[in-house]
Amino acid sequence: MSIYLTAIVKSKKETVAALRNVLLDMVVNSRKEEACIQYDLHEAAEDNTFIFQEEWKDQAGLDLHNQQPYILAFVVQADTLADDVVIYKTEKLA
Repeated sequence: MSIYLTAIVKSKKETVAALRNVLLDMVVNSRKEEACIQYDLHEAAEDNTFIFQEEWKDQAGLDLHNQQPYILAFVVQADTLADDVVIYKTEKLA
């Protein structure tokens, strides 16, 4: 059963470019993972917000994703680069 996530990352004004680079690197690496079905990144430029739309094969695959070095590195940097990070785990209705 697929796992769906929407992650919203609000950048600090002075770190938008640096955060964008980190997030784009996460996309490249995450898409290589066996359990990754979808890992798309969007940017709302008017308010420095990045939005991930993710689909994972199963919870085990998501758990493995969350232990990858590039994800752990983002977690360490998040307070420096972002004002807020919110992750929604959802169910697809239609």
